[in-house]
Amino acid sequence: MKKKVLVNDKMQKLYEYYLVEEMGKNFREDFIPQLSPKEMLEAWVFGGKYMNDCKNEFPSEWFKNAKLSDKKDAKINFFWINASLSLKEWTEKWRIYPDDPRWRFQWYCRYYMWRRIEDEDNRQIKRRRAIKRHWMAVKNNCYPMDWECRKKQRQALLHRAYDSRKL
Repeated sequence: MKKKVLVNDKMQKLYEYYLVEEMGKNFREDFIPQLSPKEMLEAWVFGGKYMNDCKNEFPSEWFKNAKLSDKKDAKINFFWINASLSLKEWTEKWRIYPDDPRWRFQWYCRYYMWRRIEDEDNRQIKRRRAIKRHWMAVKNNCYPMDWECRKKQRQALLHRAYDSRKL
């Protein structure tokens, strides 16, 4: 069931990877996202400016109801706040895996599609688990459904496939 994906977009030329399982299934047992990439795009993440030039790589239904923009706009985020660093800032602060130049969400989309790169999967899943402290901060300090409480943390959780709208 190996399927080859060829990527040609603004940030990657002639990059290819293989899908080895059925999309959205058989994740590692210590990685249980609450939102699919499609649900994240529909939940208003990344100011609407994310992967706009690489839609061909992913299923078209992911983008059908996505909130997208030609330029980053915090009003497109669910909590109306910017909770992201720029790609330049991410590149300066952390090592970006060269196969995923858009970093965390691109990795997740490809993982969800069923690309596997063991070392990078381990690193990304470890980083995602570390954000759990923000989930607990919102849960312990906010009234249920008080979306004005800790908006930046809630938006950051959405960026990592935690559905902070349910807290």
